[in-house]
Amino acid sequence: MGDILAEAKSIVVPGELLAKGMDNLPGSGSYRDEDNIYSSRLGVLYIDGRTIKVIPLSGVYIPKPGDTIIGKVIDITMGSWRLDINCAYTAMLSVKDATSDYIPKGEDLTKYYNLDDYIVCKITNVTSQNLIDVTMRERGLKKLNEGRIFKVNTNKVPRIIGKRGSMVTMIKNATGCRITVGQNGLVWLQGDVESEFIAMDAIKKIERESHISGLTNRIKAFLEEKTGNKIEIQGERK
Repeated sequence: MGDILAEAKSIVVPGELLAKGMDNLPGSGSYRDEDNIYSSRLGVLYIDGRTIKVIPLSGVYIPKPGDTIIGKVIDITMGSWRLDINCAYTAMLSVKDATSDYIPKGEDLTKYYNLDDYIVCKITNVTSQNLIDVTMRERGLKKLNEGRIFKVNTNKVPRIIGKRGSMVTMIKNATGCRITVGQNGLVWLQGDVESEFIAMDAIKKIERESHISGLTNRIKAFLEEKTGNKIEIQGERK
């Protein structure tokens, strides 16, 4: 039986020995050298069944097909929109992927999405040259109107969303805000001004404290204090 030498959710450093033996598997942020598994980055240790992962404390967004992201229109060409997606590369939204409506050739594309508009879209393709294509032709993908946009650490997005969306749902229910968390680290929310600030503070608290146990209960207490309402936790680890 192999031994895991580091404690789950502890901070580990590159080259640190995490486990001995062949019973465990290296996941993202770790690697195997003969019978041992080591960390390849500075981060927090997660144990998922037999898989050992190290989630970096900070990092940039790496786009991949299937990700639902938030993009900002920064250029409009004859047949597409170019988007800033909060990473080193831009993405392209072509006319055929922009809407289910028929768009005639030569149409004014600003009627659909104009410069500085934010949209929720999904990545369909990433080439080896980092050319990125996105689509709007799926349920839930849309143009974002009003509200506010802010950035979070992309590595904290899964914790902000929670298991089966439970964490972000708790914030939505507590504040009444509409919230979309892009996997590229951009968050959109819309509600009355006071509720928007409470929701944003809750999300920032998750971002800061995601590596500390008991996070869900702390967010629940935070929301109850700020809103004055009792909150039920649904399906989220404590």
